[in-house]
Amino acid sequence: MPTLGRWSFWLATWAPERAGASSAYTRGVLARGVLSAPPIIPGARLSQASGHPRRWLILAVVTVVAFIGNVDATIVVVGLPRIVQGLHTTITTGLWTLTGYIITSTVFLLPAGRWSDVVGRKRIFLFGVGLFGVGTVLCGLAPTGEALVGWRLLQGVGAALSSATAVPLIAGAFPAAQTGRALGINSTAWVMGSVVGPVAGGALVGSLGWRWIFFVTVPFAVAGLAAGAYWLPADHASRRGVSTDWVGAGAFTVALVALLVALSEGLAWGWGSARIVGLFVVSAVALAGFTGWELRSRLPTFDLRLLHRPQLRGALAVVVFYSTGMFATTFLLTFYLQGALRLSPLDAGLALLPIAVPQLGLAPLGGALADRFGAARPVMLGLALLICGALLLSRLGTRLDLAAVVLPLFLVSAGNGFAWPALTKAVVSSVPRERTGVASGMFFTLRNVGMALSFTLALVVAEASLPPQLAVRVFLGAGGVLSGHLGRALVQSTDAGFRVFAGFCLVALVLAVTLLRARRAPEEAPQPAAAGGAATPS
Repeated sequence: MPTLGRWSFWLATWAPERAGASSAYTRGVLARGVLSAPPIIPGARLSQASGHPRRWLILAVVTVVAFIGNVDATIVVVGLPRIVQGLHTTITTGLWTLTGYIITSTVFLLPAGRWSDVVGRKRIFLFGVGLFGVGTVLCGLAPTGEALVGWRLLQGVGAALSSATAVPLIAGAFPAAQTGRALGINSTAWVMGSVVGPVAGGALVGSLGWRWIFFVTVPFAVAGLAAGAYWLPADHASRRGVSTDWVGAGAFTVALVALLVALSEGLAWGWGSARIVGLFVVSAVALAGFTGWELRSRLPTFDLRLLHRPQLRGALAVVVFYSTGMFATTFLLTFYLQGALRLSPLDAGLALLPIAVPQLGLAPLGGALADRFGAARPVMLGLALLICGALLLSRLGTRLDLAAVVLPLFLVSAGNGFAWPALTKAVVSSVPRERTGVASGMFFTLRNVGMALSFTLALVVAEASLPPQLAVRVFLGAGGVLSGHLGRALVQSTDAGFRVFAGFCLVALVLAVTLLRARRAPEEAPQPAAAGGAATPS
């Protein structure tokens, strides 16, 4: 299987975890309500105490968009074999429909955050939803595999624009006293999307054909766009022009892609081979160039100057290690359940459902604890639970024991519920209100980087025990019965992988101490946003 395609397949397949983390992100941010002052709307006097008069309609709009985004992320993977067959294309091209979406939805997060601060959050949100909807229709009409890849790139840009602006929109609409209830509804939509996607995808592919996995989300996108145009509060563009840092974005893309290719192909090509060493060098040089350019840029995409704030610096460092140690949990368990224990894809999926349950109830509590005690303590509590869960999962055997899978997943889910809202709140509360778009973009980008590294490391673990082509078939539930030798090797690799994940979470726990210190040394007081909506970046 192709290099980046293998990585993107795993990453896109487990978008539900990504979505769950994103909803936890949203819950943590909104629990404080620090992202933006309520925008001024003609004929309405808003206050932080009462919130926007149409706040529940605003929540409904953002919830619908969150739902269709997560449905689309999961439904495409189910239809991938039929897409390849129907378009008479190669598996390489088919996998690029996933890879392209992931790359553009990551790369455009940073500029989307800055655009929202300058142009206005409603404008960028609606443009992103519209772009996503147009791309979805074009994907369903694609005549060739290459055309489908191109339209998936467009979808990824739209997804980045809408996701980077959703949090400020909700935060400006709800008072602190109602954010927990609002976010519970929003998180339910994310979970429902991750459940509906695979089920609907299987039904549609088997009855109406693969094109309908795209067409089915179009009515929701149209509804979200129309409702958003009517109900979302108006904002006003900055008088300053929008200058996009394309050089920085390009250097960041080169660094990330080169690193992922090197990690995913290290076993196949040899870690000391010229190609692998060359890719690491390219990644390091591109990263150095990116850092130097951003420090000199007048309006940087990734504002490194904000890192002088101890709380932001510590929180972003935790984000990378936390994401690396957590996001590929269910991916690695799927290999174990379907490959070593020979469960069907449906049975394996049912066994993994517990990872979504505790987080729904505990995430609002995690945000409330952060409000009362600061971000550091809930983050450290959550990471401790994650470490315990990962270590328990590192003791899996060659026989099915549901308790050995379900109980650790409950710990992992509870840990995410406590840690993720508090961590994201630490990020956005550490910068002035008019820079929250940039801070949110930095957070999402580093989260995606950690997520990509997590899945790449899990892929390395899987391929250490199984040939790459067999690993793909096992993951799809078509690998047949593994020999005793391969089955035992897969169990051992899975156990080792969870020990590695526990190590990353341990590093994140140590780094979280910096958040405790940062709280004792207060940050520069945030400046109020300019009246009338989005403020001009400083």
